[in-house]
Amino acid sequence: MACRFCGHILMVPFLDLGTAPPSNAYLTVAALREPEAWYPLRCVVCTHCWLVQTADPIDPKRLFTDDYGFFSSVSSTWTAHAERFVEQFVARFGLNAKSRVLEIAANDGCLLERVAARGIHCLGVEPTAATAAAARGRGLEIVEAFFGNTLARKLLSEHGPFDLVIANNVLAHVPAILDFAEGIATVLAPAGVASIEFQWVVNMVSSGQFDTAYHEHYSYLSLTAVERILAAAGLRAFDVEEVPTHGGSLRVLVELTGNGQREVTGGLAATRDRERALGVASADFYAGLQARAERCKNALLATLIDARANGRSVAAYGAAAKGNTLLNFAGVRPDLLPYVVDRSPGKAGRFLPGSRIPVVGEQRLKEDRPELILILPWNLREEIAAQLSYARAWGARFVTAIPTLEIL
Repeated sequence: MACRFCGHILMVPFLDLGTAPPSNAYLTVAALREPEAWYPLRCVVCTHCWLVQTADPIDPKRLFTDDYGFFSSVSSTWTAHAERFVEQFVARFGLNAKSRVLEIAANDGCLLERVAARGIHCLGVEPTAATAAAARGRGLEIVEAFFGNTLARKLLSEHGPFDLVIANNVLAHVPAILDFAEGIATVLAPAGVASIEFQWVVNMVSSGQFDTAYHEHYSYLSLTAVERILAAAGLRAFDVEEVPTHGGSLRVLVELTGNGQREVTGGLAATRDRERALGVASADFYAGLQARAERCKNALLATLIDARANGRSVAAYGAAAKGNTLLNFAGVRPDLLPYVVDRSPGKAGRFLPGSRIPVVGEQRLKEDRPELILILPWNLREEIAAQLSYARAWGARFVTAIPTLEIL
């Protein structure tokens, strides 16, 4: 197969998790009587531009459906991140009532409503109907569509250029990655800034975060690969910051090539140097994740089988996409894990894709008092452990499986 960015033939395997259904395709009771679509879940590395990508891309309309179940506002960690983001960018770039802000993949408006609350004109783009409706319920203007250069030209003609374009946790979710970057360049004002946040593949490799591989992620991104994509789209990075979201991400600030030419920060230079020292542009860097994934799978299965054999009750918390990757790779079913608790309105009362484990409310946890609580979104471990601290009273212990299995 050819690289989705540079067109070169892909040669290096990165990760093979077998087959799985889309990780956010939660099932209704009626859907349990129907067959599910399962797809290969394999990732490869382009040895020319070093973009890590899925080997089996799926039409995004099959993944980002009208009843898409992920709502940003459910997580207090994410809402706090959104508040810090807006505070920082308003102060750093002098945003005010005359400024114009565009957020791509606005989800339920968690971040954009904080922009609007400061009296700044803003617009969101969000392709999933359920989250777009939630954002409109916050009084936000939302264009319900997938973003790319064609839509960007339409937005430019209707709204004019934007001083700040926010593309947080979306670059990995687009199959036509160059077209997406070109769209950012199209709508950006001459002196404008775009913020692009993405999970850093360096952390995925170094911490064994294999469960962040799922079909919605068409790419797994390094600064090395992203800068090449930006340059091809007429964009230039001038700052990079590491942020803790999603197990470790990069926030890259960019501007139009040739316009403004802001000074390159030490953070950008340091991150370039770090990736160079780690060998991100070499095949050796990407070896070893498969073996770590298999060890994690085996450790989780051993723990769940032991708990069942010894009559210890188990439940899970957080019906996250990464959790579905883990459970389906491990082959976990309701006999080993009877239910998962989640607060998201798009998931409650449904069933996990593939494993078909029911998603229930938190009251079930309080009634059953399980001895082990498996936290599936390990990146929110501290938030969830604090939220469920009352479970300590009946002797519950929290479990995470990645990067290695821990019973807390």
